[in-house]
Order: sequence, then structure tokens, then C-alpha cells
Amino acid sequence: MSDSSSPPPVRYRPRLRRGGGTAALPAPGIPGPSRALIWLLAATSAVTAANVYLNQPLLGAVAASLGAGPDTLGAVPTATQLGYAAGILLLVPAGDSHDRRRLILWLGTASALALAVCAVSPSVWCLIVASFAVGLLSPVPQLVTPLAVALADRADGGDGGRGAGRGRIIGTVQGGLLVGVLASRAYSGSFAELAGWRAVYGCSCVLTLLLVLVLRRALPSVPATGTAPYRATLASLPRLFRTLPLVRLITVSGALVGIAFGAFWTTLTFLLQQHFRLGPTGIGLFGLVAAASALASPYAGRLADRIGRRGALAALVGLVIAGWLLLLPGGGDLWWLTAGVIVLDVGVWGSQAACQAALFTLEPAIHNRLNTLYFTFRFLGIALGSLCGTLAWAAGGWPAVVATGTAAALAGLLVGLLPGSGCPTSRSGI
Repeated sequence: MSDSSSPPPVRYRPRLRRGGGTAALPAPGIPGPSRALIWLLAATSAVTAANVYLNQPLLGAVAASLGAGPDTLGAVPTATQLGYAAGILLLVPAGDSHDRRRLILWLGTASALALAVCAVSPSVWCLIVASFAVGLLSPVPQLVTPLAVALADRADGGDGGRGAGRGRIIGTVQGGLLVGVLASRAYSGSFAELAGWRAVYGCSCVLTLLLVLVLRRALPSVPATGTAPYRATLASLPRLFRTLPLVRLITVSGALVGIAFGAFWTTLTFLLQQHFRLGPTGIGLFGLVAAASALASPYAGRLADRIGRRGALAALVGLVIAGWLLLLPGGGDLWWLTAGVIVLDVGVWGSQAACQAALFTLEPAIHNRLNTLYFTFRFLGIALGSLCGTLAWAAGGWPAVVATGTAAALAGLLVGLLPGSGCPTSRSGI
């Protein structure tokens, strides 16, 4: 995919590596990403992440329109999440061997078409298939973050991991993702009341296409950092996990914190319904309390820049544990519950930014695959946390849920603080 309006590619000159061989080094005088470009990448994460979650408040309206039962309509968000997981696993690794700019533009265009099919779906089964396609084509945030890091690195002499402000950039882009996730539910629910559920999909389709047009003009082209074929890139994922200790520590720690996160947000609905008598609207608005974590995400990235992986994880996963301790009295007091939500969410999303900053200190040629490994484990942890939280609620109520979440977060902290290193330069076959 090429267009005449795209900026010229970055020109590289060779640099000798220790032990022989050459590494790509940016030509001098190349500026780093502007603040406007970083905010555009954050907006890209927001829009594409919102497309994955906008269907959840629409299920009642869709059921009335298409004459489907709630059991069948439950397959719509499930299909979207399964598609999203498949996209992270199958498409994100391609960013290590293909131009990320072209890949992002292609995915944005294709996801807009899938949203258009959702808008005109004549049956629930057509909507389910189209929803899977929306999820499959939406892992753009997992491509945007390595692209932002690559743009920052090219201005730092291609140091392969010591670029200044990397954590801040990661935190800003991730903050956009979180804003998209939070805003999508409020936007889709309120807009559906005004114009209907089909208009929500149609508006998201138009917004995604407009984003693609802006990105075509504004997004620089960065050459692929790897030369391995796509199949070899995909097949290398287990080897990267097995051979790089830092990758194992970060991904397992992220999965454990994901368990704590999933256990909370699944059982929060039960708590708000049964103990505080809140309806669906109140529960949805309560989720906006987590917006504080979007504001704190860039600062979490800066913390990782300043004090390193172990120090940042000690502080941020420690906040997750502190949040759970605040949530214990929150079972009977809305103010304690609100405080616990803010502290827990800041810790969860902040630790994610710190984990990505640590992974991106490794060889740039494997950044997309590292993102794939991290988010695959993260999603598995969140799914397992949802199950564990539900079982804990049934067995012992809110105190059992708090014990489950605290134990998972503590395990994530211990794993994250273990000493570990990664290979700073790729070897053949990786």
C-alpha cells in the first residue's frame, strides 16, 4: 500500500556492532516525534480501542431490533473479544517484518468496512461474524506503541533501548487507549438512545475512515526492523518467551496483575447491584471513576524512565495491592470503594506502561512480538481473573474477592521484582 502523499522513508546508514556485523543507524539530523504526532498516535489508540468495546451497551437495543434473545446476543461481545485476541496474536507480529505505517492504514480501512457491515446487519448472526472481524482488525494500539518508540529511537542514534522519554511516550499512547475504552461505553449508550444502535456503528465507521485519512498524511514511514518472513516471525514467539528471562518475568507478572484486574471489574457489577442497588446506568457511570488512570499513565511511563523496571513495578503494583486493601471496607461504603477503584486502576494501567517500557529496552526488531506476548498473557490473566472473581464471590462474597485480588497482585509484584535480563541485540533466527 503506497500513496504519493506519504512522507519519505527514513534513510539509514550502517554502524558496526560489537563482534562484527552492522546495525541500522539513523542518519543525523532526523527529529524525534513531535508532541502533536504523539497525541495523534494516542488518539489513534483511543478510536481503534473504542471500536472493540462499543457494542456492550447496545445489546438490549439490538435484541429488540433483530428479535434475538439475550443468550444469543451475548455472542456479539464474545466474538469481538475473541477476534481481538486473534488479531493480537496473528497480526501484531507482522509489524516486525513489515512497514507499520502501511499495516496500520490497512487495518484501519478494513475495520471501517467491518463496522459498516455491523451497521447494516440484517440478522444477529451477520452481526456476530462482523463483530469478530471488527475485533480481528482492531489491534492497532499494539502496533502504534512500537511505532512511537521507533520514531523516538531514530532521533537517539538507534541506541536500541536507551531513548530518552520512551516511558513517557508509551504512557501517553496507552492513556489514549484507556480513554477510548472508557469513553466508548458512554458514547455508544447515549448515542444509541438518540439515533439507534445502527447509527453508532455508522458513526464509528466514519470516524475510523477520517482517522485513516489523517494518518495517511501525518504518519511517517519507518522501515521494518526485521527481515524474517511472517511465518518465521510468528513461529519465533515461543522461543522468545523461552530464551529471554526478562520477557518471561514481565509477561507472567502482567498476567498475574491481569488476574487481579479481571477479578475486580467482573465482581464490581455484583457488588453495586446487590449492596448499593445501582442500575445499569449508575454502574456504567461508576466505571468513569477509572478515568484517573488515563491521566496518570504518562507519569507512570516517566517513572519507569527514571527509576527502572524493578523500582517502577514496586511502586505501581504496590498501588494495586493498596487499592485492594482500600476496597475491603468498600464492600459497605461507597467512598472507600471509589478510592480503591482509583488507586487500583492507576496501579494496573501504570504497571502496564512500565512493563512495556521495560520490554522495549530489548532489540527493536522484536518489539511487536514482545507486545504480542505481553498482551496475550495479559488477556489470559484478565479472563482467568474474571472466572476466579466470580467463584470467590459465590464462595465468600466481597471479602473472598478482595483476598483473591490481593493474592494475585502480590504474586505479580514478587515475579516482577525478580532479577532478569534480556538479550539487547537480536541473533540469527530471532
